[in-house]
Order: sequence, then structure tokens, then C-alpha cells
Amino acid sequence: MLKKIVLGFGALVALAVVVFGLVVVRPIYELGQAITPTTAPEDLAKQDDSRVKVPEMLALEPQPYDALKNVYWGELHVHTTESLDAVLFGTTATPEDAYRFARGEPLKSPGGELMQLSRPLDFVAITDHAEGFGLRTRCGEPDLTLVEELNCWVMETPGFTTALFFASRQSRMVTGTEPNHPAGTYRNRPRSGRLLGNVPICSRGEGGPERCLRDSDSDWARYIELADRHNEPGVFTTFAAYEFSPVLERGGKHHRNVIFNGGDLPEHAISSQDVGNAIELWRGLEEACTGSCDFLTIPHNMNKGWGLFYSRHTWDGGTYGEDDWRLRKRREPLAEMYQVKGASECALGVGATDEECAFEQVLKPCEQGRENGCALESSFARQGLKIGMQLDRELGFNPMAFGFIAATDGHNAAPGDAEEWDFVGKVGAASSPALRRLRMRPDSEPHNQILMDHGSGGLAAVWAEENTRDAIFAGMQRREAYATSGPRITLRFFAGWDFDSEIVDDPNPVEVATEGGVPMGGVLRPKDAQVESPTFFVWAGADWMSAPLQRVQVIKGWIDDEGETHESVRDVVCADGLEVDPSTLRCPDNGASVDTGTCQTLGESGAGQLLAAWQDEDFDASQGAFYYVRAIQNPTCRWSTYDAIRLGREPDPRVPATIRERAWSSPIWIDAS
Repeated sequence: MLKKIVLGFGALVALAVVVFGLVVVRPIYELGQAITPTTAPEDLAKQDDSRVKVPEMLALEPQPYDALKNVYWGELHVHTTESLDAVLFGTTATPEDAYRFARGEPLKSPGGELMQLSRPLDFVAITDHAEGFGLRTRCGEPDLTLVEELNCWVMETPGFTTALFFASRQSRMVTGTEPNHPAGTYRNRPRSGRLLGNVPICSRGEGGPERCLRDSDSDWARYIELADRHNEPGVFTTFAAYEFSPVLERGGKHHRNVIFNGGDLPEHAISSQDVGNAIELWRGLEEACTGSCDFLTIPHNMNKGWGLFYSRHTWDGGTYGEDDWRLRKRREPLAEMYQVKGASECALGVGATDEECAFEQVLKPCEQGRENGCALESSFARQGLKIGMQLDRELGFNPMAFGFIAATDGHNAAPGDAEEWDFVGKVGAASSPALRRLRMRPDSEPHNQILMDHGSGGLAAVWAEENTRDAIFAGMQRREAYATSGPRITLRFFAGWDFDSEIVDDPNPVEVATEGGVPMGGVLRPKDAQVESPTFFVWAGADWMSAPLQRVQVIKGWIDDEGETHESVRDVVCADGLEVDPSTLRCPDNGASVDTGTCQTLGESGAGQLLAAWQDEDFDASQGAFYYVRAIQNPTCRWSTYDAIRLGREPDPRVPATIRERAWSSPIWIDAS
């Protein structure tokens, strides 16, 4: 009888093992095989890159000093093999490789595809995750325990472990919903971070967490040294930097890139293993960054911050006080409002009705009771700017007066690789070659699908007198910067009381605007008894490697006497001699189109440059307001269409075959106080 019981129990255990293997292990193993670098050559052989016409690489000539400022192109958010997630995606390229890529050298993706910029960058910051500094320093040493060996294997082996990473992020820290919670609003909750002592390789052995801390500081010192070594004033600017990366539910983001300037930088890169929120990060950095040292932080993926970024609360459940808001105003002058994981400008149905808010936006508005995996009101830059005006009423200053930049957030050590025809994904061999970018995974939510969720990323543009650390950092601090979705669209935006519409005919309009007003990122204060609107001057130039411009828009946000915020969007100048329709406030369609079988543009519509001088007929000098500009191109192919051509198939109908690339200026504020 006992023998039968034992045999029966053994059979049940064996059956459970088989079921577990089929239901859990096998799908993860198959996913691992589909995204590991070892199987990438098979997928690479299925595409023909010669079907896609790409421009030739050009050298970038250094620009001389100009008091009226030059535009400099750069990347302030990119990862290398030093980031744990990049390693799991098969990335082996180093920070040194990334610096060389930024200056124009080619590089192979972990999936075997060629990556190369059409034009080198002017400046770059390598922003590997500080949470990973020092964790792999001991890996490879001979005296590791079995647990430590296993920990190193998990941290360094793409394929199966990457599949486990993807599987875990679907349910990581999933929280219950509140059925009566209002749709689209953030619900504050406490969170706690992971300490170094919780990491197996840092929890035992000689030194324990203290040794990992020393290793982290050693890694950070090497980043500072590399940035200094590759910096070439006047030609190529590098900043010591890292990413601060606390974890949110369901793959959400509440990350910030920390950019340093000057000397005597902090010896420790403060991470979410050290502090519980951004306020503590800023305080810690101000204590450590003294003398000639300076820093700023740049949040990214507000769209996937599940409403936290522009709420009144911190990651760990605290609430901002007045001193905290002052700290944020002082240290966070910019926001990364476009990158590979989508646009954070605005979202349809979430405080905005602007049709262009659908650009590279995959998240749907939250339904009542849902807190994540959807678009929330305080997740987008335009809403953040409005909330800033409300806080200005309460505090007497605006802690959310921020400008815009864009980036890639690529994990292939390829800074600035934002061109649609060159997009190889952002997650190593998981998104390269092309077949892997277009493959839909039935186990993953839409906002985690590469095809539907990932754009090609963007670039940061900064107006500065010269290509040096001090000049570019100062441009970022004063918010004289802007974002593009990849093309190098030139964009200037001014507002002033001391110039008028004739500025568009002046041979030196920038000089006139500079003397008579403020540039993007500036604040304009109405004069006594001011009634008329200031003149807003915009000058947009097309990227000749991409497509002509179609139109320029002005986006306005304002706050009324009752404290309610509003917004409006209108076109101010159209290409091809077209006029803005007074009823819709939009330019007529100029008929521009693309052959999606070749990605060649059709027709000759569009403009090489567009200039406009505009006054707001609804201007009220007693109301606080902000204005920013969008310059929009004619349609061009989305990256997924280029991949369809490589694979000899039709574009996937689940995503647009074409997009209208664009540039967003930083705002200009009207301070009515």
C-alpha cells in the first residue's frame, strides 16, 4: 500500500514537472531562443538591406563662435554594455564604442545590423543605469560561491534570462485597482527600493555591500575619466552622466538622467538604491556637487510614469513641500518629451483634443479604477506645464517651467541613432534584426510591443555660442533647447514687445528678435498697461536629408481667473503658399505623399523654410500663459515600413506606414504676476 502511495505521489510530481515545463519553462525557453544573439544570424539572412536607399555619411564641420548662437545636435540618454538590461539584450559595445559612434564611426548591432549616423553629433552624454554600477565587477573572480556564480550568470547571459526579464515585467509589482478611483488621475502609494544588500553578489563574502559600493564608485570614476578623455572643446562635447532608475509597476518609468558640468564631480553616483525619491536625489547631489561642479536632471517617459511625474507626490509616497518645489525648479529645467518609447507631449482624450497628440502614442486613456498601463492626465508634458501655472498661483513661482529635448534611450551604445531608415530597435538582439522588430508577442501588452510601441527616437538640439561644455550646459539651463523626432529641423522661436510682423522681411531677423524679446525657454513680463499681444517670431528650416516642411503650429496654454487651465492649437504658417483656414485654424492638406514600396517622396510640395510673425488675438496680459511651437514635415516612411521593404512584405496595417516628423520648441512663458 505504501509503495502504491509513493508511486502515485511520484507520478503526480512528475506530471506537475511536465506541466510546469510545458506551461512555464517551454514558452520562456522559446522566447529566449527568439531573442538571443546566437540565433540572430538566421533572422538576419531573411532581410535584404540593399532594398533600402540610405544617404551617404557626411562629416560635420565645427562651427565658429557666434554671439547669436549656433544649433548643436546631441544625445543625452543612451546605454552601453555597462547597463544590466543592455547586457541581457546582448549588447557588448562599451562607452568607448558609443563615443566613437557619436563621432561617425560605424557599429554592428547585437543582431548583426550595421548602425551609422548620417552626420556625427556635436555633444553626447552616456547614461548607463547607476543601479548597475559595481554589480558585475566581481564576476569572473575565482573565489565566488555557487550563489554568486549563479547571480553573475543571470546578470550576464542573454537569451533565457532575458526572456525571464520580459516575463517578469508583465506582472512586476502589479497593484490592485480601486474601482471608484477617478479615471486618469494618479493615486499616491508608498514604495520601497532594492538595497545593495539584497543583491546576492553583494550580500555575502568579504566586504559585502560595502565592497559593491566601492566597486560602484570605481565604475563612476571611470565614467568621469572617459567623458574627460573624449571631450574636445569646439569640436565634440561630452558630459559625465548617469541614469537614476527607480522601478514602477508593469514596466512603468520614473527615471531621470543626471547631467554634470564642471570639475570636482561627486565620488558616488546616487541611485535609487541610495535614496527613495527625486527630492532626496537633488538634495544629495547638491551636497556632493560643490565648487565648480554643477548638475541638472532630465525626466523621461513621463507617458509611462503612470501619472507620477506631474503629480504632487514622490515615488515612495511622500508629498512635495514648498522647498521641494524650489529644488525641482532649480535642478530640472528640461524634460525628455520624445524618445523610442513614444511621445510624452500630450495624449488624445487625456486633457487634450489636439489631433497631433496621436503621434507615436500607443497608450489609451485610463478607464475608471485603472492606475497603470494607460494614459493618465499628469503623465504628459503639456499637462505638466498647465499644472505648473496652477502651482505658480499657490506658491508664487512655477516649479514646472521646463523646456523640451528628445533622445533615443537606445541600449545598443549608438547615441543619436534616430533616423527611421537606420533604426535597429533599442533592445539589442531582442529588436534586431528586422524580423524581431516586427514580430508581435501574444504574451505582451500593446505598450510593450516593439512594433506598436517603439518609435525611432529623437535628438536634442541646443542653441549655444560655441560647442563647449559650459556653453551647451548653460543653453540647457536657460531652456534654449528643443526636441525633434529624429530629423535635424532647425527651429528658432522668440517673443517680444519691441519687434513686429516686419521682422520676417528683415535681413537679420534673429538679431532683431534677440534685441527685442526673449528666445525659447524665456519668460516675458507684460509692460505696464500692456494690452496688445507680443509678437511671436518663428523660423523653421527643413532637414534636407529628410523631407520639406508642411506647416508650423503654435500651442498655447493659459490659466483663467478661477484657476482653470485651457489650451489651444493653431497653424500660423503653411507651405506652398497655402493659407490657414480661419474656421479650423489649420493649413489645408498640401498633397504630399510617399511611395511606401520604396519610401521615395512623391511630388514637390513642402518648404525648405517657413517664417512667421504672429500675434495672439485672444491675448490677456492679466493671465499667465505659455506658448510653444511645432514644426511639422511632409510625410515620410516610419521605420517599420523600411523593415517591411527589407523583408519583402507589405507594411503592417496595425501601425501607420508613414509619419510626419516634427520639432517641438521649448515654451515661452507670459508671467502676469
